[in-house]
Amino acid sequence: MEIENAVVDPQTGMAAPYADRNGVRDLLRVVQAETGGEPLHDGEHLTGVRTGDGTEITLEHGGALEYASPPVADLATAVTGLRQAVDHLAEVARGLGLAVLPGANLPFNRLADVPWVPKPRGALMRGFFDDLGDAGSLGQVVMALTLSTQATLDYTSADDLAEKVRVHVAASPVVAALFVNSPLEGGELTGLQSRRCQGWLRTDPRRCGLLPVGLRDRMTAEDFVEWALGLPMIYHRTADGAYRAAGGSAFGELLERGFPDGSMPTWDDWTSHLSQVWTEVRVRRTLELRAADGPAYPHVQAVPALWVGLTYHRPSRLAAWELLRHHTAAELRQAIRDVPARGLSAAAGGVPVRELGRELLRLARA
Repeated sequence: MEIENAVVDPQTGMAAPYADRNGVRDLLRVVQAETGGEPLHDGEHLTGVRTGDGTEITLEHGGALEYASPPVADLATAVTGLRQAVDHLAEVARGLGLAVLPGANLPFNRLADVPWVPKPRGALMRGFFDDLGDAGSLGQVVMALTLSTQATLDYTSADDLAEKVRVHVAASPVVAALFVNSPLEGGELTGLQSRRCQGWLRTDPRRCGLLPVGLRDRMTAEDFVEWALGLPMIYHRTADGAYRAAGGSAFGELLERGFPDGSMPTWDDWTSHLSQVWTEVRVRRTLELRAADGPAYPHVQAVPALWVGLTYHRPSRLAAWELLRHHTAAELRQAIRDVPARGLSAAAGGVPVRELGRELLRLARA
């Protein structure tokens, strides 16, 4: 499980700066001291802590804290660990005069107010999105202001991967609608039910949104690799640890010609490239499910519970695919485009998303 939490001034709701006294850097220092964890750095800057059990607490670009659990065997253990860790973060924050705020975005900040964390790759990403024009116009908003609650599940074979991915991708617009929870920005109503979902729709549609090859009846690993090879790489890390722009070339082209500095891609570059893909279902060694806005903290377990129920009970997984398979890729893309404004009132091919959501919830409980 992963949950992103804003760290804010409890009086104003504004994000806490990184380097100020009692800011998020100091919060990480206290967490590291109290847990005995390993400090994680970007260059000289403290940006995370890894504890002995594999838990990671890391900073997002706008100062949000991401909790990432270690792999566990069951949902109850994952939720218990998450609550213990986030409750500890909240206690540490309170001691510094701060508050931890889960949810789907920072509701009172605007982009101009963002206290950017000094992560070297952040400037490269912001420049990349800016160069895309309208297609990347909300990339910085997503980097700085959005929060989420994510489930990460596994697969055991090529057939298992194909079965799970097709259901996850087809269900993503419905799950996004079930969890809309970001109507505010800059302390004002935006007229949307999910500003976060809107942001991802305008953060390079080539690498965000619904995974195109995932909507095939049986996606193979080769299908995914071929698709990912065609995406431009944003940045790469040099031998001395510095981050450099990758030159805007597709990864497949980089394999043939190399980076602008003359070096050739390595396996680490490939795994880094896959981390620069933010589709609603992120395929790596695991399946990262990213469609949902983060809910209020008392209900945070609802996100992984829904996905676990639809994934690990095979009869439910097959029934969910039977429910969704008749919707075309175009219908599902239109549905997720409608979700930010309409939420559960959106439709997929004329079928109300509310009805699809009701049936998915029933299947997940089975």
